Amino acid sequence: MRTGDELMAGLTKVLRFVPGNDAGPQRLATELGVDTVLASRLLKAVRSPDSMSMIHRTPGPEPLRRVLKASAKHGVPADVLAAAHEAVDAFEHLIDSAAGDRSSLEAILSAWVPEARREFELRRKQAAFRAISQLKGVQANVFAETAIFTPSKDGQHCDVVWVKAVSGLSRLRPAAVVKFTSKRGVESPNTRVPVTLSGEPIDSVQNAVVPEFCTSPTPALTAQIVGEQTHYLLENVKLGDSIQLMTCEVNRAEIARYVPSSRGRRAWSSSDLVIPAQRFQFDTIVHKDVFPGEHPDLRIYDTAIRGTADRNDPGRDIDQFDLLETVEHLGTGLSRFASSDVPRYRQMLESICAQLGYDPAELRGYRVSSDYPIYGSQYVMSFRTTDPPDSARA
Repeated sequence: MRTGDELMAGLTKVLRFVPGNDAGPQRLATELGVDTVLASRLLKAVRSPDSMSMIHRTPGPEPLRRVLKASAKHGVPADVLAAAHEAVDAFEHLIDSAAGDRSSLEAILSAWVPEARREFELRRKQAAFRAISQLKGVQANVFAETAIFTPSKDGQHCDVVWVKAVSGLSRLRPAAVVKFTSKRGVESPNTRVPVTLSGEPIDSVQNAVVPEFCTSPTPALTAQIVGEQTHYLLENVKLGDSIQLMTCEVNRAEIARYVPSSRGRRAWSSSDLVIPAQRFQFDTIVHKDVFPGEHPDLRIYDTAIRGTADRNDPGRDIDQFDLLETVEHLGTGLSRFASSDVPRYRQMLESICAQLGYDPAELRGYRVSSDYPIYGSQYVMSFRTTDPPDSARA
């Protein structure tokens, strides 16, 4: 904070002597003989609301020294320039002694400056995406998942519909495996039997793909069912192809609809990032009678070492990523569920509701969106459970 205050004071005093310092970056760049980008960053820095923001926004020590050298020709007093140079030296010392380099300093600043944190997270996630997509040999423009919870016919469970949508999917290396996985998050005594929209067993696989929302010819999938997990393997993706794929599976009586609140459990859905993607969208859509009055919370888990997390396992709290992503309440009715990332997303949901007999007006939705989501992370939205009707009457 002290370094930021000294920089703010020193640079502000110097700029007072430069003609057109309040006229914008183009004029300032012309007067100082520097590029417009540097002039713009400098003006943004000295207009910062506090010292921490100043440190985040200010150019590096060497560009600042070029600015001070150029300012001398405008008659800046020697003592003012000297004070500014001392502030720049202190800034350089801060970088070298406290952080080691500017990138590490930004990591420190991200704990205090929201603006710095957003930029820090985005740049690091983008760098991670570039690396892992090349190592995995596959990437997508958009990876999206949607979970739809509705009451089961027996009144005691919830049916869960899973929609996976991927656009701009491409293979970067010839031998790369393209895989999607669907699973129940926790084991259950009931056998998991995912079916297609038409009610056919998923092990007939190709029917899980919804052709009208895929590229033509329809991408070919094979399935491997292992216990609670169903793996979808995408075959015959040629280098240079850009695939759009949508699959849908229906799981009848997937989870209990009522769980006593005294148990301290939460009902949850999650999306695992198994494909490096530039953009991620995860929606949880619930019927008006499921988890009434509840707004979900969000947790993002690191699945390395210990695998997929159970939201109700407090031992996994330590595995959470501390990221800025939040849950957005979309409202009620499919007309509110449009997406600028997933092509024809609303039409996709309308088609699913029509085939399953759902009333779109009875559904409310929640969304998490992210740029360059971390490969191998698990996004979890969870709701407080609903007490059984009998306990409420008691």
